[in-house]
Amino acid sequence: MPKRKIVEIDDRKCNGCGLCVPACAEGAIQIIGGKARLVSDIYCDGLGACLGECPQGAITIIEREAADFDETAAHRHVAQLRQARQISGPQPGTCPGTRVAAFQLELVSPPTPVSHGSADAKGLSVAGGPTPTSALGHWPIQLHLVPPSAPFLRGADLLLAADCVAFALADFHERYLRGRPLVIACPKLDHTQPYVEKLAAMFTQASLSSLTVIHMEVPCCMGLVRIAQAARQAAGVETPLHEVVISTRGVVLRESVVAV
Repeated sequence: MPKRKIVEIDDRKCNGCGLCVPACAEGAIQIIGGKARLVSDIYCDGLGACLGECPQGAITIIEREAADFDETAAHRHVAQLRQARQISGPQPGTCPGTRVAAFQLELVSPPTPVSHGSADAKGLSVAGGPTPTSALGHWPIQLHLVPPSAPFLRGADLLLAADCVAFALADFHERYLRGRPLVIACPKLDHTQPYVEKLAAMFTQASLSSLTVIHMEVPCCMGLVRIAQAARQAAGVETPLHEVVISTRGVVLRESVVAV
């Protein structure tokens, strides 16, 4: 059997996020037992389209003895996978939290009777007003998990929010989120280099109309703006970039244009 280039997945690094699965047009990678697996050598063309989608760096291209890539078999395999998904929904072992979905939002929602929590039986909040409705229009929202090819990103005014913002800013949904797709990230606690690459891909693949970065006033949170700037530069685009700074007490301190 001849040697050729082929994908290798490090089981120790893989966390089963599933981002590599849609990146492989040949269907060579599937989530099995909570880990990404190469299901057959003949489905892998060895070109490595999946490498850039792995936030853990678990996928590499190696050279080893392997059966030749069979393009016809790969196309047949992909068609079977699509048919299986249409019939039965998500396949066993995949993470439902990574499935891309867009929601149909109601701008005005009628009061919903409830019997517990922060609203009374008439659907009113404890303050006496209508129960607030979510302005989130899609899933997932974590930057690691949102593919640049997601349909809700195309030509969008994307909102990149630090994880803490929605907890600090009381009117986040109505003031900033409604009508915009959202990705969230933490520049202090997350591994951020993949964020630069992911945002750069969003700039180019989705042709974003603008990017607004909304973050907390604490110094470490400024890293989110630097990530956005680096991604914009890497993509070679002139997409308008805006910044919103929120205080730890939930006050909007500044709204500014970073780049146009």
